[in-house]
Amino acid sequence: MGMSELPCAACRLLHRRCSAECILAPYFPAENPHKFVVVHKVFGASHVVKMLQRVEETWREDAVKSLVYEAYARVRDPVHGCTIAIFYLQRCVEELQQQLNETRKCLLESQEQRKQLLCVLNRQSISVEEEMCCSFGTGLLDHSFFMNQPSP
Repeated sequence: MGMSELPCAACRLLHRRCSAECILAPYFPAENPHKFVVVHKVFGASHVVKMLQRVEETWREDAVKSLVYEAYARVRDPVHGCTIAIFYLQRCVEELQQQLNETRKCLLESQEQRKQLLCVLNRQSISVEEEMCCSFGTGLLDHSFFMNQPSP
């Protein structure tokens, strides 16, 4: 970090010199100090640093987003924190799973009805063909018009 740049929100709050190696700087910029204030209040700066050190660098941004979300939830509801949101989402998943199962059941019933209808239609089609064969004989020359004609 250059001399003209501001320290990150974490180093500023903790009255530390912010170095180029500061693990918190990329996630808690000076422009948004409130985010680190809440995370520090709930988890403590040393715990946040330890957590981030254990997380792969590619996942750290997601980890910080989760910490910030959980910290804000804990400040809003000190007893339950984000568990209320989790329970609500789990309930939504259960309801959607139930709707999906009901929809699948209806789909299977519709497919079965379609299959039965096709069987009935095929039987009717076969019956009509049999009637036509029986009523007209085996061929055109079997018709009564041709049967009663004198032979040449």
